[in-house]
Amino acid sequence: MRVVSLVPSLTEAVARTVPGALVGVTDWCTHPAGLDVVRVGGTKNPGTGRILSLAPDLVIANEEENRAPDLDALRAAGVEVLVTEVRTVPQAFAELDRTLTACGAPSRPRWLDEAEAAWADPPVAGRRATAVVPVWRRPWMVLGRDTFAGDVLARLGVDHLYAAHAERYPKVPVDDLRAARPDIVVLPDEPYRFTADDGPEAFPGLPCALVDGRYLTWYGPSLAEAPRALAAALRAARR
Repeated sequence: MRVVSLVPSLTEAVARTVPGALVGVTDWCTHPAGLDVVRVGGTKNPGTGRILSLAPDLVIANEEENRAPDLDALRAAGVEVLVTEVRTVPQAFAELDRTLTACGAPSRPRWLDEAEAAWADPPVAGRRATAVVPVWRRPWMVLGRDTFAGDVLARLGVDHLYAAHAERYPKVPVDDLRAARPDIVVLPDEPYRFTADDGPEAFPGLPCALVDGRYLTWYGPSLAEAPRALAAALRAARR
């Protein structure tokens, strides 16, 4: 089986479960460290010609991370494309199972069982809290409706204030974010790399939790560690 992954989360999952199956991945596929396969470009601008030159049996993609025209071009060239949809934690487990089976996994990996067990009774970071969750600045964008990261936070006792917004990643002026008076501001380090010096200063007087974006937005082996790590970061910010 020759697989090209256009999704960093799935790259990590396949590399760990079906060693040797991956022949191409995106420039943003950073895990596992040292993965030595062909890079085919970004998630939003993969080189379809380069992908085709690898003669993959399967390309794995995601409906949010990858563009339909790129996937259509691969299908038109005769390549099988598996497209995942992951907007909740349970959906992540189902899609991971489906993807790994399609990539030739002989059985369900232990890490996936461990991840599912970790989310069966996740730690709650104190009393339920409200949050805004920026994912970009210049312009400011936040989590809106129907997102995987939003579901992750809700299961940890944090309800983000734009969950009912018409858009999944709405642009909201920072003055409006401050005026919403959330209990906490959650600042991940991807896709925008918020840091202690870049982000919290925009929310004076509000507790800010700097979190690992891989734990908040990736669905793969990191799911096993995510509940504990995120709950600890959220709890520390609210002390």
